[in-house]
Amino acid sequence: MVFDGHSDLLYDVTRRRMLGENRVLERCHRAQLLRGGVEGLVLSLWTSGTPETFWKETDCRTAAQRTARMMACAQAELAECQDWLVVVRTAREAERARAAGRQYAFLGIEGMEAIGADLSGIDRYAGWGARLGMLTWNEENFLATGVWGDSLRGLTALGKRAVHRMRQRGMVVDVSHLNDRSFQDVALGADGVVIASHSNCRRLCSVPRNLTDDQLRFIRDTGGVVGLNVHHAFVHEEAQKQTAEMLARHAAHMADVMGVEHVACGFDFCQYMGPGNEGVEGMENASQIKNLFYWLERMGMHSQELQMIARDNFLRVLA
Repeated sequence: MVFDGHSDLLYDVTRRRMLGENRVLERCHRAQLLRGGVEGLVLSLWTSGTPETFWKETDCRTAAQRTARMMACAQAELAECQDWLVVVRTAREAERARAAGRQYAFLGIEGMEAIGADLSGIDRYAGWGARLGMLTWNEENFLATGVWGDSLRGLTALGKRAVHRMRQRGMVVDVSHLNDRSFQDVALGADGVVIASHSNCRRLCSVPRNLTDDQLRFIRDTGGVVGLNVHHAFVHEEAQKQTAEMLARHAAHMADVMGVEHVACGFDFCQYMGPGNEGVEGMENASQIKNLFYWLERMGMHSQELQMIARDNFLRVLA
């Protein structure tokens, strides 16, 4: 069974519910999750990079309005799914859901542009049940800078306070999407677990969204994990090498650098968002997750290591 530490399914839920649909997860996505062996996942609230056409017919003009709308859609959707999907806040609650034969979901925040300079927004996120939080998506905001921003700009003084506030509210700091300077600032002030929920290795694919070996080691030293990302552009620069086998090589490299106990899954499947969002060959959607573990086994990993990557490592962090 698999725990996926990063999912953008709430994007599709919001898009479809605003068109009048309901039970989106059950009708459109549950079958793929079951075929892929997904027992649980992190559902992320993400609005910073959503296209304007997504919101065109709404009154949601600001990041705060869009985040509130997405959360309202998520709450309505999850209320309809209670017979098979349980919202949880702890690994113990996740295990209880699993024992009862139900799938489970944690909530995460992918970028905090919506709170502006008001750190009480972190309290609202925690009140919604969010257990993971990223200060940015790819943009610059009042807190930090993402990978599309100024390379010399890192965490602001407010951003450093935000990290402390997140820890106070039981939210795990997630550095996926931060630029290198912001990552460094998180590292310098780290006093707890840090994760990268959906990032790969820069050694194998040199893009800013991936992590250097030193960054991998820092996350290891905090006790955190890095989740493997299927997005084709983060797996290899050459199209013919954007495959499930190459993604497995990222996992093997992480295991060499950090130890297998710090490698996890954060697949970021988003093929439903249209062209440019494809996963790699052999992992185009969640139903094909087992292909990753086929290649990891071919590379010599044994069953206990596979289970650690598939679910145990990430759930350890959320415990």
